[in-house]
Amino acid sequence: MKRTRADKSKLLGKEGPPGITRTTMSYDGMTMLCHFVMAQGAKIPLHNHPAAQHGYVIRGSVHFLEKDGPGFIASTGTSYLFEGAEYHGAEVLEDTELVEFFSPARPEYADN
Repeated sequence: MKRTRADKSKLLGKEGPPGITRTTMSYDGMTMLCHFVMAQGAKIPLHNHPAAQHGYVIRGSVHFLEKDGPGFIASTGTSYLFEGAEYHGAEVLEDTELVEFFSPARPEYADN
């Protein structure tokens, strides 16, 4: 499982949940970079995974949900981190574009 270079314009994104399109960019077994486009009103249910998840909002605004607390709003220029196994979800407040970096890589995302 490895992709050392990627041109987003040549990759097909995967939609899921509705309104969330992920394009997996470069990755190896240890790390993975993904690009997301999210439509206003889209939702990602509360979930967790073993990978730590770093993110950066390029444009837009998302309310990130946390299992134990009110969560937080990340808007243009905001970075964030969910530690491995930490429960989180999202409600997209306006059309949003962001990138996320996972460590270790998420094998289920090596699909485009």
